[in-house]
Amino acid sequence: MTTDRRTILASIGALSSAIAATGCCLPLIPFVAAAGLAGGAAFFTRFQPYLLCISVLLIGYGFYQASRARRCNRRPGIASTVLLWMSAAIVLVMVLFPQALASLLAG
Repeated sequence: MTTDRRTILASIGALSSAIAATGCCLPLIPFVAAAGLAGGAAFFTRFQPYLLCISVLLIGYGFYQASRARRCNRRPGIASTVLLWMSAAIVLVMVLFPQALASLLAG
């Protein structure tokens, strides 16, 4: 390993330990992360109906692809089937009960 590479790795290690120490002693990083996530959530709130519509369309397309695979005598994998049905259930709950889901997540 060259000296330059060792220097870079040492610098990355030092920065990582400094960030870890800051998170332990001075909770600045969690506050910055929370503020950034809150800002991102406020940005995406405007697009929620569109994103839900796109989700419904894409899940419908997934079911279409699964039925098309069955018509071609191909059996979809169990993991993809379970993931498709779980996605459908989550989107259905988000569409039908948005306030109940928000209350549940908020505590």
